[in-house]
Amino acid sequence: MPDFPKKTLVADAYSRLKSDIRENRLPPGFQAPEPELATRLGISRTPVREALIRLQADGLIRLIPRHGALVVALSPSDVQSLYDILSALEPQAGVSLAEAAPTPTALAPLYETLDAMTRALEAKDLSAWLAADDSFHQQLIALQGNDRLHSMLDPLLDQLHRVLMTTLAHREHLARATEDHRTLLHILATGDSNGARRELRQHRRRESREVLEIIEAQGFTAL
Repeated sequence: MPDFPKKTLVADAYSRLKSDIRENRLPPGFQAPEPELATRLGISRTPVREALIRLQADGLIRLIPRHGALVVALSPSDVQSLYDILSALEPQAGVSLAEAAPTPTALAPLYETLDAMTRALEAKDLSAWLAADDSFHQQLIALQGNDRLHSMLDPLLDQLHRVLMTTLAHREHLARATEDHRTLLHILATGDSNGARRELRQHRRRESREVLEIIEAQGFTAL
């Protein structure tokens, strides 16, 4: 019982700092010592230190002795590597979910998120679309049931989120991306594991080509 408050504080610090990094409130290259971050969060340094260790393991920050935490920037080659890994691992999440023969009730969160993507697209609300897109993929890996795969994919999606935020205003094929999700849901509902693997791989590869073309065209050197 004595550890419960500490664990709660660590979890809260981790969640808040991760959110700030994902949403670029703490942008790539931002650096701050632990006391400054503790003051920002209104808590003591100890839970902040433990939260930072977790964020470093996620690949979001780098801890520098005597200088605190540095928010890691991704180069174009880092983005390519990120997509290469996602294209290899995320399709397996689709396979696992399809093989479980999910019921319409089990897939309901994904259908609801797809509806949110569609509404955001119609309203031309890019931020809402990206939030729904991110939620779709997060829910997919949560539903597929392989905890080890979930733990591997989750930090990759956090890193990708910043990239997608930076390039979102330049993307031209959000309707196609939305339809990719609709197609995937139909495949999952039929239990077609090979189809789920194929669709997720194609989706991520199309997205990676589009995003990397934007990065090159806009001259982004770090995201």
